[in-house]
Amino acid sequence: MRQCELLGISRASLYYQPVGPSDEELTLLRLLDEQYLKTPFYGSRRMVAHLAQQGYQVNRKRVQRLMHQLGLQAVYPKPKLSKRHPEHKVYPYLLRGVEIASVNQVWSTDITYLPVIKGHFYLVAVMDWFSRKVLSWQVSNTMDGTFCVEALEDALLQYQKPMIFNSDQGAQFTANAFTGVLKKAEVAISMDGRGRCYDNIFIERLWRSLKYELIYLKAFDDGQHLAQEVNSWFRWYNRQRPHQSLNYQTPDEMYYESCSKKEVVCNSC
Repeated sequence: MRQCELLGISRASLYYQPVGPSDEELTLLRLLDEQYLKTPFYGSRRMVAHLAQQGYQVNRKRVQRLMHQLGLQAVYPKPKLSKRHPEHKVYPYLLRGVEIASVNQVWSTDITYLPVIKGHFYLVAVMDWFSRKVLSWQVSNTMDGTFCVEALEDALLQYQKPMIFNSDQGAQFTANAFTGVLKKAEVAISMDGRGRCYDNIFIERLWRSLKYELIYLKAFDDGQHLAQEVNSWFRWYNRQRPHQSLNYQTPDEMYYESCSKKEVVCNSC
């Protein structure tokens, strides 16, 4: 076609229709994600063995690709972990030995993978450590850092800023667009050691609860359906789900009660 010649593209490229992931690949992604919640120390070799036990003979290279797609990394020390983008500053972990004694002392964030019937999405959430309240969240179909910045800005708009904000060393959180928001708000920045999910243990427990209480129990038609169900679950989690560690109070009860005792004015109160 003359138009293709003028644009410098092939006819095959013009008519190409992208192919979504196969049913088998979606099953493998789900199995890897479920097992990682139970054994975050499993690397690709153990995951290959785990899939074999489930009846799936998959080579290690494919498992490594799928784990990378999920953003999963085994929890153990690795060499050359400091290698990173030269423009992305990594901040020290500030919470070792620190007693978490009040709301808005420490917030944290993380990203997790969420499956739908024919694909997957990503979820970011911002949590207050003391009350376990989820302050904001965003669902995205890409790992682009924009949805993380939006979640952070939303939390800062609704609530009093924290003293410390903790995240892992993912590119979305080390990017200037993200850390710049925290610097402007004069919030101290803390980052986990690479491959150490237990530095951010409270939000890791949140992901486990979300997935076992919602994601693995339902099939989601598309991103809109997924977002609606996630929004409903977070509202239930904040307002109605009692926590043993909070003396069976809900996150909302703990958060707003603590705000009242501190005479803190919360924008969302």
